[in-house]
This record gives sequence, structure tokens and C-alpha cells, in this order.
Amino acid sequence: MKKGIHPENYRPVIFKDMSNGDMFLSRSTAKSNDTEIFEGQEYPVVKLEISSSSHPFYTGKAKLVDTAGRVDKFMNRYAAMKKK
Repeated sequence: MKKGIHPENYRPVIFKDMSNGDMFLSRSTAKSNDTEIFEGQEYPVVKLEISSSSHPFYTGKAKLVDTAGRVDKFMNRYAAMKKK
């Protein structure tokens, strides 16, 4: 890799999928105040609502994880159009 192209705070970070609890380690500049122990070391944690381990497209399951209620809002908004 070229030297000097990454920011100073480019470090190992755990990304945690909150819908199923899966975690993976990567490098990132994402800010986080939380930490967790992963494979015997402590790392900053970035919490995700959904990742490739829980997304229906990647898992092949039609289970929908909607923590913010966006699908319900969409269905309610366009329910009248569906009836016509």
C-alpha cells in the first residue's frame, strides 16, 4: 500500500450486526465510544442495523428486519393506491 494515503485514525474496528449479534473485524475510521473484546483483544465497536449476515438478499431468506418501521410507513402511505 502507498504510505501516507490513509487517515491517522485508520484502525481495526469491530462491526456488530444488532439484528443477529454477528461481529466481524475490519479496518475503519468510523468513530465509536463503545468497545468489546473480540478474539482476546479489545476493539472499538460500530453497531449496524443490518449486514450481509442478516440481509435477506445474502441469506436467501425472505425475513424482513425493519427496526425503524419504514416498510409499514410505505405500506400505509400507498395502501389507498393499491385499492384503486
